[in-house]
Amino acid sequence: MLRKLILLLATPAALVAQQVTDTTFHPISVTEAVRLARENNVSNITAENAIRTANNNVRSARAALIPTLNASAGQSKSAGQRVGPGNQLIDFIPAWSYNTGLNSQVTLFDAGKMFADIKTQKANVVAQQASAVTTEYNVAFQVKQAYNSILAAKESEGAARAQLEAAQLQLQQSIARVKAGAANVSDSLRSVVQVGNAQLALLSAQNSYQTQSAALTRLVGTPYFVTADPADTVAHPVAPIDSAQVMQLALDGPAIRQLDAQLNANRASERSAKTAYLPTVTANLSYSGSGTSAIYGLNSNPYPYTRGISLSLNYPIFNRFSRENNIAAAEISYQNTQAELKDARLGAQQSIITDMATLRNAEETMRVQQTNVQASEEDLRVQQQRYNLGASTLLDVLNSQSALVTARQQLIQARLSYRNARAQIEAVIGRDLP
Repeated sequence: MLRKLILLLATPAALVAQQVTDTTFHPISVTEAVRLARENNVSNITAENAIRTANNNVRSARAALIPTLNASAGQSKSAGQRVGPGNQLIDFIPAWSYNTGLNSQVTLFDAGKMFADIKTQKANVVAQQASAVTTEYNVAFQVKQAYNSILAAKESEGAARAQLEAAQLQLQQSIARVKAGAANVSDSLRSVVQVGNAQLALLSAQNSYQTQSAALTRLVGTPYFVTADPADTVAHPVAPIDSAQVMQLALDGPAIRQLDAQLNANRASERSAKTAYLPTVTANLSYSGSGTSAIYGLNSNPYPYTRGISLSLNYPIFNRFSRENNIAAAEISYQNTQAELKDARLGAQQSIITDMATLRNAEETMRVQQTNVQASEEDLRVQQQRYNLGASTLLDVLNSQSALVTARQQLIQARLSYRNARAQIEAVIGRDLP
């Protein structure tokens, strides 16, 4: 009994152990990350399925032009009594009764409603395709943001390690000078604080690296953890960006194309709604047969058939303003989409101007901060030598260290702003920059 209990308790633990995933971060390029997100991200999958749904709606709209065809067959059997000619009840012999039939219906005239509906659904397909491109590049923007944050975290980690090494070296020198009587105890205590700050900066960078790597893994939808490839940095040469060309691409971006297609769909919907002011003409054709003890007309028993054709005209004289309300709703949707399209063009212009300004500013900031980092490193080296010779105080060294840390962080932030600005521009224009 005890062995069985141990086995039952051990089974769930074994199952949990089997479900543990690989926790190693696998470096991938930004191109690979975007490709994986395109295949696995839930937003992209939903957008692709929306295109399938729109294509199905086109097929349904076209099918309205084709006559319907329905087949029916049945059999029944009755028993009991019935009233005879002399109002007396007589029994009747039960027998099977069979029936078959074909029925077809087609709309002959609907004032062009079916064609307007087809045009509406085709425009919806174009809108969904543009929406899928918009979704794809919005997801790609999120992927690149997470990817860029990982690169920034790795750069911050490198800067924090350099800061920690410098702080540890300074602590050793301060302790040596305190022992030699050339400095007071406060110098060593301040150096201890600097080491602690460097360790906190290193820990913060590592936490940011893991957090952003987990976010990237969710975006790309892989069953294993992924992270950015440290070699995939902004140091790679990039082609100059033509602002005028980017502006033209933005004014024809996927968001603009989506609203333009939606405008066409609303125009067709308005045309479809106005057809309710004209009558609808339909034709109905039928072919049916029935008989007793004739097994669906397949034996020699009598089985008579009938054929029929009918035409019907339908015109709603008053339907409680439903027709008028549908037309008004279509007109309102059309006007709203017009306003949205105009605003989207203005928004694209604003976004490109803002992002290009951010890009240019980040480029210049990177050049300045690279020089600033070099100058701060040289200043710290000089101050450390002067401190070792007793020509300066520890405060001068700490100020130089702080200036170097600030310069490195500003350079990292400038690189991050540059990468994110490029990703934002690509999301607006719906294509990758060279």
